[in-house]
Amino acid sequence: MVGTPAAAKWKDQENGVRAMDRDTEQPMFTLTLFLMEDERAEALKIAIPSGGLPNGLHPGRFVKPVNLFAIPWARIVFDKDGKPNLQEGVAYRCAALELVEAPAVPQEAAA
Repeated sequence: MVGTPAAAKWKDQENGVRAMDRDTEQPMFTLTLFLMEDERAEALKIAIPSGGLPNGLHPGRFVKPVNLFAIPWARIVFDKDGKPNLQEGVAYRCAALELVEAPAVPQEAAA
């Protein structure tokens, strides 16, 4: 499910340089999707090229990511005293989003 509207992704926001998809040369956007499984939700911030954003996309809309993949990353940042600190995470990216119908609510859950 879409959690936030698509927002422009910047390579250098101070200088107005947009992040571009290397394959399609389209501007990149980011949005948050909620993955819901077994009574829990996970928020995923996903990068997507502009051509992969369907019409009718809005928060609360159910979608299916196309060619979703995870990119682990890590970097070392030095604090003011020169001490290294490891920052790490996972970046998510997909080629497109497909609009889908909301899943059916089981009768026992609706009661």
